[in-house]
Amino acid sequence: MGRSRYRICDEKPPHFLTCTVLNWIPLFTRPQTAGIILDALRYRQEERGWKIYGYVILENHLHMIVQAENLAVELPRFKSYTARKLIDHLKECHAERLLQQLAFFRKDYKREDRDYQCWEEGSHPQLIENEQVLRQKLEYIHQNPVKRGYVDEAEHWRYSSARDYAGVAGLIPVFKDWL
Repeated sequence: MGRSRYRICDEKPPHFLTCTVLNWIPLFTRPQTAGIILDALRYRQEERGWKIYGYVILENHLHMIVQAENLAVELPRFKSYTARKLIDHLKECHAERLLQQLAFFRKDYKREDRDYQCWEEGSHPQLIENEQVLRQKLEYIHQNPVKRGYVDEAEHWRYSSARDYAGVAGLIPVFKDWL
């Protein structure tokens, strides 16, 4: 979990998680980079048993509510895998400015083992203790693009589970059996 004081202690309930791109660099401004995240989440649903209650991908971070066995191990693997895929994609696209930023802002202690750092450390995990907290966090997630002025209605944001909760098929399935 990095050097954060926030830890996943009880792995049975879902957790609200935030994954932030290093230095808030706007990495998810193209469908291809958001697609890397969506593909990785879909894989984890199908192969690793993740239950994704909600998510939103914005230009420089993502929020999600996830329940998974061994989440404390699974989440760093998700971040490591997506970092590698994102960096490979940026290299293929010759996105030199973004790569330079990911190299410039990487933490000093990571300089020996890698050229780039994609994600900030940690994910600020917050235990979802009950349905009321789950609803609050879903509302926060879904209203994020609205509060930023990107859309007028939460379900209009393509990279969000708000669509699923509004009865429209989203880009990845979400776990709604709690309703």
